[in-house]
Amino acid sequence: MSDHGKAHATAAPVPPRQPRYRHSGTASRLRSRALRRARRVIVALCGAALAVAVGTGVHSAARARSTTAVQAAFVAASTAKVLAAAAYYHQVESGAASLDDRLGAYDSGFQLREMIQQSDNDSWSLVMDAVGHAGLRDYAGSLGVSYAPESNTLTAADMAGILAKLYSGSLLDSEHAAQPLSYMQGTNYEALIPAAVPDGIEVFHKYGLLDDELHDAAILAQDGRAYALVIYTKGASLADVPERTEVIRQLTTAVANASF
Repeated sequence: MSDHGKAHATAAPVPPRQPRYRHSGTASRLRSRALRRARRVIVALCGAALAVAVGTGVHSAARARSTTAVQAAFVAASTAKVLAAAAYYHQVESGAASLDDRLGAYDSGFQLREMIQQSDNDSWSLVMDAVGHAGLRDYAGSLGVSYAPESNTLTAADMAGILAKLYSGSLLDSEHAAQPLSYMQGTNYEALIPAAVPDGIEVFHKYGLLDDELHDAAILAQDGRAYALVIYTKGASLADVPERTEVIRQLTTAVANASF
């Protein structure tokens, strides 16, 4: 799902904050029960594959607990736009690119915002071309992530690690990290994780919808605590998107209530 319009959206930067880490046996058990229940539901509905990563901070991928198949590779759909944005900002910080560089009809700063906030695929293509497939593979590799732009596959655990590093400030400097985080709020599709998060919890997310893939990848934050929550699903077809949407919402509510 993508919006190819070129409306000039505005978003106030949200400075990233260092997450605190909390380990709760009760929270882990609640998440485990929620994931088992959701897996039974989604398999009964559509025979879908389900991967969920729940972790804290920059080590979320390595320390993800209460997970189902988090190391399985999924077509990442538009969630991979976060990785592309981070790679471009990395080039800006290294001096190889600028946010004023022209990409298509607009500057790269505009294209980055459209790519994340509006999930614009034309903007994504321009950013990918600017970074280059080899550059994107190398950047992902520097993060310990195996990513092939041609197949656009990621694991839920790797996506959780990318988000956690972005939020904690270990991926980019604070100025540049604040920009994509701000674009991950008020997006063109808020029907998945954001729709199920209890009041008072801040959400930064990027969804993905492509053929039979339906995903959402988010940071949930409140009172100095932050968790990466990544839910990847693969169904039989687009016909089961409503059922998978409900599972994503149920999982989100269960994890949020257990974690905060």
